[in-house]
Amino acid sequence: MFEAQSGGAVRAGGPTVVALTEQGAAAAQAPEVSQVPTVSVEVPPAPPAPQVPPQGSRGAGPAGPGGPAAAEGILRRQAMRESAARTYARSLPIVPVRARGLTIEGADGRRYLDCLSGAGTLALGHNHPVVLEAVRGVLDSGAPLHVLDLATPVKDAFTTELFACLPPALAADARIQFCGPAGTDAVEAALKLVRTATGRSGLLAFTGAYHGMTAGALGASGGAPDVRVTRLPFPQDFRCPFGVGGPEGARLGARWTESLLDDPKGGVPAPAAMIVEPVQGEGGVFPAPDAWLRRMREITQARGIPLIADEVQTGVGRTGAFWGVDHAGVVPDVMVLSKAIGGSLPLAVIVYRSGLDVWAPGAHAGTFRGNQLAMAAGAATLAYVRKNRLAERAGALGERMLTALRGLAADQPCIGDVRGRGLMIGVELVDPETGTAAQALAAAVRQECLNRGVIVELGGRHSSVVRLLPPLTLTDEQASAVLDRLADAIPAAAAACRLH
Repeated sequence: MFEAQSGGAVRAGGPTVVALTEQGAAAAQAPEVSQVPTVSVEVPPAPPAPQVPPQGSRGAGPAGPGGPAAAEGILRRQAMRESAARTYARSLPIVPVRARGLTIEGADGRRYLDCLSGAGTLALGHNHPVVLEAVRGVLDSGAPLHVLDLATPVKDAFTTELFACLPPALAADARIQFCGPAGTDAVEAALKLVRTATGRSGLLAFTGAYHGMTAGALGASGGAPDVRVTRLPFPQDFRCPFGVGGPEGARLGARWTESLLDDPKGGVPAPAAMIVEPVQGEGGVFPAPDAWLRRMREITQARGIPLIADEVQTGVGRTGAFWGVDHAGVVPDVMVLSKAIGGSLPLAVIVYRSGLDVWAPGAHAGTFRGNQLAMAAGAATLAYVRKNRLAERAGALGERMLTALRGLAADQPCIGDVRGRGLMIGVELVDPETGTAAQALAAAVRQECLNRGVIVELGGRHSSVVRLLPPLTLTDEQASAVLDRLADAIPAAAAACRLH
């Protein structure tokens, strides 16, 4: 267990690691009172930092509607009625009925610390007051909730706030396209845009990438069953494709990319675009090195290849900067945005250089691209993150969590690597004897975390990476509780796996 020491450190099974101090909890929770740029809704003060529920705790009040028996019935009916493609419901058999911030309460009365956050959607956690107030403001105003792509005050306020948060060099010459409600819809729009603008069809993408589950987005992802894009090596230290890692591995990858594009016999005609994630999330939480990402920008710019940054999961402060590309100072030609920009509601857009805006009217559309509630919630979320510097907070707290987890790794041989950026963290589990990915162990850790009241998910090539995506409002106390429970879960899972 992580235990606070008088010297400001914590211990995890022996090794001393950096402490998560109580300092900073207020920074995540104390807002500056301001006007939400939607329909004249005041941003209320954030609530006091919530108490961390004990492991396996039940709510102070009665269990959720119907209690445990009703929860079991709901889960049983879900299994009977829903598609075999359902995912999270299989590994997280809970029935949420209430939620606030980091905490979810199930119908059986148990409370959980949610480090999945809607796969990164909930930048401010569940039911944050500024989000609820923004949504209520639209509902109470009598404004239309569905207007296709017509202009509204709510939409104008969202667009204005989003442009205020964009990299300035892009915002100064940008256009925005509202897409269908999911990130994969925005990826499809981005691919259509660059192909229309360039007259080319090819695409450059990276090993380990994940861009969505629709046809075009899936085709650009690492697990594509029918490869129609040119696949380039993504730099990583732990499993470097060139066997060297570090800056040299990244340099070799960039050199390979440049050579392939310039080789008249390389089999790669001029592509319509390169698409890249500033941090590969589903691929195993691999941050793109800043120097490498700048080199990709140089390579594409010199050859007239549009650069698409997929910021669906990395955007809105998640990595310690407002956008993942900000770390490297890179300005892409197209940014794909979803998840957190809707303030927990469905919203997806692409923002791009005006020179690419060659679509004819109606060339890209979508019935639900005018989601007024999502725009109001999104504007409130963007403003709150920007004004309260939650990106910087995520960077500092995330670095302390990474340091603590690396201290834990020194005492747990089944932890092969700890990596991430900001509050986008991955712990790769391996077989200590062979160093190979330990998928069964990772699944066991996920279950042991759930038993201890922490929700995590898995990623990586073999689903062997435990991923943490807590909200940006995470307090130091909550972070310590998550680390404590993860530190318990890993050896418990390792011991259980050794018994089988």
